[in-house]
Amino acid sequence: MCTYATVKDSVDGSAKGPNGSWFHVTDVTVYFDHPVHAMAEHTLNIDFADPSKGPSARVALELTAESGRRLIAAIQEALASVPAELAV
Repeated sequence: MCTYATVKDSVDGSAKGPNGSWFHVTDVTVYFDHPVHAMAEHTLNIDFADPSKGPSARVALELTAESGRRLIAAIQEALASVPAELAV
């Protein structure tokens, strides 16, 4: 069953893409659907991209639901440990 639940947002960061080159990422798309590569029926898919640089300026993740929850918890824990003045 497909959920078609897709969330798009703006981000400001960098990602390492094809050939080990870094590029600026401006967009993130998060959705839960069938993966392309991961060995699971459904995955949490996260795409970081800079659409202005074409389709090769993209990094994609396919995580099981449990791995996605652990990633969220790890991000929250890391950000909570940073002094407020640095986490702007």
